[in-house]
Amino acid sequence: MTILVTGGAGYIGSHMVHTLVEAGESVIVIDNLSTGFSQYLPEGVPLFIGDVADENLVEGVIAAHGVDAIIHFAGSIVVPESMRDPLSYYRNNTMTTRNLLNVAVKTGVRRFIFSSTAAVYGNPDKTPVAEDAPTRPLSPYGSSKLMTEIMLHDIAPAYGMDFVVLRYFNVAGADPLGRTGLATVGATHLLKMAVEAATGQRSKIDVFGTDYPTPDGSCIRDFIHVSDLVEAHRAALDYLRQGGPSTTLNCGYGRGHSVLETIEAVRRASGRNFAVQYAPRRDGDIVTMIADTSRIRATLDWTPRYDDLATIARHALAWEEKLHHDRHGVERLAKSA
Repeated sequence: MTILVTGGAGYIGSHMVHTLVEAGESVIVIDNLSTGFSQYLPEGVPLFIGDVADENLVEGVIAAHGVDAIIHFAGSIVVPESMRDPLSYYRNNTMTTRNLLNVAVKTGVRRFIFSSTAAVYGNPDKTPVAEDAPTRPLSPYGSSKLMTEIMLHDIAPAYGMDFVVLRYFNVAGADPLGRTGLATVGATHLLKMAVEAATGQRSKIDVFGTDYPTPDGSCIRDFIHVSDLVEAHRAALDYLRQGGPSTTLNCGYGRGHSVLETIEAVRRASGRNFAVQYAPRRDGDIVTMIADTSRIRATLDWTPRYDDLATIARHALAWEEKLHHDRHGVERLAKSA
């Protein structure tokens, strides 16, 4: 049987596709290429360019390829943008996923893995934050993801679907073999902006808020290497195939690094200094977000391999330097649905 990866040409999705192909899985991808890059997919993986909200497209792809599981990455992820344009986030994240789920139910797909976010927690009452903590998102981005989680909880008993919701903390790094990484122009990920500054593509990096109640005044995040994250998805798929019940799991390492510490890690990895500009706090930003990882470690056969900020920074930097050489690579032609 075949796994459908939505948003599979994007940052996390392309890592997922490489991991599944290496494991011998049959994989197909739907991506509108708004933030994805077809050249970073493995050769031979069918790519269908289109919108996951297009039910006719998705139904045709599922029927033609015998899809029995969906890993859903497609969506919008920028917190400040969601504050400026919340309706687009409810469309791209919540409504699109509703359409995808409708097709999954109609075509008999019974396994679904959803890319959610720690932003559903808002500012937690305590850290590390566990999966049963109150959900109080501070942004439309977080709210749009939480709405999808609610849909999944309703759909599972009604239609016999099993799911795993994976709540990402801060995803960073790149494929250690240099096959794919974060290539989106204007990306707002902290590590991405820092390595762009280290490679001279940015004149400075902005730090939003230095007066938070943290040791150095900047926000604290739990960074997880993208390769470890997609291995968690692969383990979640195995879990569902073995009959595991639907569940929600945090994806992090259980330790935090401040924004300023992260910038210093990139400086050390690159051996280069770059300017940092301090700016006021930004609406929607969470002060401290660290995962309680006890549930994922007890539930899945998953052991992180890259649980080290210096390694994450080094891989992100190597990918950014590689981008200078293949930025103008020829896009692969997509198959038609």
